[in-house]
Amino acid sequence: MASLATEFAGIASPNPFWLASAPPTDKEYNVVRAFRAGWGGVVWKTLGAEGPPVVNVNGPRYGVVSGPDRRVLALNNIELITDRPLEVNLREITRVKRDWPDRAMIVSLMVPCDEESWKAILARVEETGADGVELNFGCPHGMSERGMGSAVGQVPEYIEMVTRWCKMHSRMPVIVKLTPNITDIRWAARAARRGGADAVSLINTVNSITAVDLDRFAPEPTIDGKGTHGGLCGPAVRPMALHMVADIARDAETRGLPISGIGGVTTWRDAAEFMALGAGNVQVCTAAMTYGFKIVEELISGLSQYLDAKGMALADLVGRATPNVTDWQLLNLNYVTKARIDPGLCIKCGRCYAACEDTSHQAIWMKPGRVFEVNDAECVACNLCVDVCPVADCITMERLAAGSVDPRTGRTVPAGYANWTTHPNHPMAKAAE
Repeated sequence: MASLATEFAGIASPNPFWLASAPPTDKEYNVVRAFRAGWGGVVWKTLGAEGPPVVNVNGPRYGVVSGPDRRVLALNNIELITDRPLEVNLREITRVKRDWPDRAMIVSLMVPCDEESWKAILARVEETGADGVELNFGCPHGMSERGMGSAVGQVPEYIEMVTRWCKMHSRMPVIVKLTPNITDIRWAARAARRGGADAVSLINTVNSITAVDLDRFAPEPTIDGKGTHGGLCGPAVRPMALHMVADIARDAETRGLPISGIGGVTTWRDAAEFMALGAGNVQVCTAAMTYGFKIVEELISGLSQYLDAKGMALADLVGRATPNVTDWQLLNLNYVTKARIDPGLCIKCGRCYAACEDTSHQAIWMKPGRVFEVNDAECVACNLCVDVCPVADCITMERLAAGSVDPRTGRTVPAGYANWTTHPNHPMAKAAE
């Protein structure tokens, strides 16, 4: 099987699968179980400064978005950083790193936004032998109201300032965890790089209310009749996370900055997609909380088999898809496709017809006997029929060859490449004239 050993920001681990900072990494017992199961590393649940203890709610901490089969699509949590004493956490981190020297041990940190607080906790963490720290600039609830978490992560100047403090006062690699609750993730990543960050990790959770109890008329989870916004994680946030990882990987100012991909990684394919877009490793939380630590066995075997089948090394996968992410105006407007329905696979459910007739371009005919056929003269190749069809490969998109006539437009399909910047109405085209 392909080797999955990685070195991320100078930190070695036997595979690229780390547990994200969250309840699964809150104590020695959990982390040891995770390492026994095969996880390559952990990011210890966020530690805070010494002082008044953090107090979490003693009621429901999670809301859920479920599919019709009760599969967890997303979790919303209102849990704060660790409520266990700093001294206890540090002792346990020391023991675990001593006993598992080949695994990556990263410690997540969040303290008040002043240099002395960061300097003090970095010294304590360094004594444990941990491999690095992750600065939690992403938590969107509870701590952000206290001027920490995403309250820092939404201000690039603060990100740069605190990152610089941490690089100044510690020998450990510094990973900056970014919040998605921002207009443009690149601003935050650029600030982290200016501050000297060794890597970034993203995404942290998304501000959310998952549901409202229509009897008590309060958001869920509900604490004594009241609710609050929390942080959303799980498969539902993966598309947003992939987009933000790709944005950082292809940005001229952050290109080459190591990225730890987070957000709904449940299968090996999810992990491979993050890595193809530029992530050097991935962090997992919701999947472990849903299925248990042994899910890592499937992640490891699946990714290894995929790489073997492709004849690729893991390093060859990282960033493989990044060059193919582009801006809309650079897409090939001479690329023309049409939907094709395989009558042998069609179960005559009519979903494609209903979707196209009611909400799209009326490009599918329903003929006697519930036979469905595409009207090329109206098909704009939107792909909606493919997306709603319940049968795999029943509907596919077929590219029209150069030189053929598009029945919808009457235009001959060109052989050359064209994009919006060459359109006669585009400002760039007019400027060229």
